[in-house]
Amino acid sequence: MISKQSQSRSEKTTEKTTAKTTVKTISQSAEKNSEKRSGKNAKDSQPSKSRWTKITRPIMAQRTRTTIDRPSIHEKTETKPAPIQFMRRTVTCIFDMWYKASMYCARKAHWEPRVEPYVGYGTEKFSRIICRTVYSARGRGIRRTINRGIRNIFMVPAPRVPVRISIDDIPVLTAQIGDLSQYDSLDSIAESDISRINTDNQGYLDLLTKRNMTAGMHTIAYSVKNRAPVFSPLYISPDGSPVGIISDVDDTIMVSQVPNAARAAIKFLFTSPHKRASVPGMSVFYNKIADLFPGAPFFYLSTSPWNVEGTIREVIRSHGFPQGPILLRDIDPRPKTFIPSGVQHKLEFAQQLMSDFPHMKFILLGDDGQQDPTTYARLTRLYPDRILAIGIRQLTTDEKHLQQTLSPTSAPDVGVPVFYGQSGVSLMATMLPLLEQISRQNMR
Repeated sequence: MISKQSQSRSEKTTEKTTAKTTVKTISQSAEKNSEKRSGKNAKDSQPSKSRWTKITRPIMAQRTRTTIDRPSIHEKTETKPAPIQFMRRTVTCIFDMWYKASMYCARKAHWEPRVEPYVGYGTEKFSRIICRTVYSARGRGIRRTINRGIRNIFMVPAPRVPVRISIDDIPVLTAQIGDLSQYDSLDSIAESDISRINTDNQGYLDLLTKRNMTAGMHTIAYSVKNRAPVFSPLYISPDGSPVGIISDVDDTIMVSQVPNAARAAIKFLFTSPHKRASVPGMSVFYNKIADLFPGAPFFYLSTSPWNVEGTIREVIRSHGFPQGPILLRDIDPRPKTFIPSGVQHKLEFAQQLMSDFPHMKFILLGDDGQQDPTTYARLTRLYPDRILAIGIRQLTTDEKHLQQTLSPTSAPDVGVPVFYGQSGVSLMATMLPLLEQISRQNMR
């Protein structure tokens, strides 16, 4: 009797198991047939495994409006005397004609916009990212443009081009659409129209983002239609970084012979960046400074146009200088100083850095070939407690023209230690003891 009941239970259990297996098989078969009919596969039906599937907000940004773009009432063209107004409008008209003619030829040749990315910088709370859209032939990417300056100087701007930007795979937006906290995935945002940001009339895009980020190097990705994405680094300085370095480029870290216009033009236009020489000992000196002040940002200023940013960046990389953002000048007229001089350009960008990093003190490095001593002295008077030391590389007699040889430039007395030397070795010998002392004080 017990044996029959046990056998009966076993048979019922077997029947239930078989039924469940049959139902599961039929269900799976129906799902597969349904997927085939709808033209989807199982992979598409699963949620995306990208890093954006987590609840993450997009990075909000606004167009940067720096002190360079804010002319006072006395600096506006409309308030200038009639001859100056005529001259400025004539120059502006010439630039406009060049842009229109070059863009017309680029479109006729079926060139397409691509992104020229520039190095970004910021703190743990904000970052500044800059790029430019230019026309180029199909198949010509950023790597092929790092060549002689004559190729880069004649870049054709591509105005008002929609660009998609992301930082560490998180999309950057310039306008808040609805309640961003409601998004559970950024994949749809990254592919939508709201993720596109248009460049300005000269192809530039200068954005300020507000986002808490970890200190170190991050990656910015830019993409436009019919082009592969391009990337550039974003250097984030730790909050409370006590020291930063502002350095000139031409004849300070890179031999350019700027005072001699003919030699400088030949080097600039026809010499490959891989063959450009650095000032002896400077890369070693700069790396010593980086070791003394870990995490200290290096900012490179130059009077060269943005067109050659890639060339200068390649020189910095190939000669082993500490990496950092490169701040260059526009060659077209701008609101505040129209077409600024080299001194105005460096002073304006240095003041912008003082504003961006209000609690940071700076070491200034330059040369005596482009009035850097005078520029740095003026900056020290404007910010007397923010400059730690000034290092001036003295050009040799061969690098100077006759006027500079007869009347060398030196920094006025500004109450800040000023050091001179013809190479990185001589500057290192005189400046390092003071910098080591400052480093020890910051560690306390």
